Amino acid sequence: MSESPSSNAIIYAILALNSEIALQKDYINSSEIELETREEEQETLDDLEQAFMEFIEIYKQRRHRDSELPALEELLTDEL
Repeated sequence: MSESPSSNAIIYAILALNSEIALQKDYINSSEIELETREEEQETLDDLEQAFMEFIEIYKQRRHRDSELPALEELLTDEL
């Protein structure tokens, strides 16, 4: 499969990852989990943040070619 993802797919991935990162941070910072579990969940958070940054880079390149796409800041702060 050599097709590149659509701009909409990239946007949805960024928004989903951003939400999941926020939830994961809340969970890690809660008193509900033990230290060992917290370390495992931190690894998951690190992976989510890595994926988020990779999609951000793809989006920046895509937006450079298509100025009709919303700015990254707008995408992450405005309600769509």
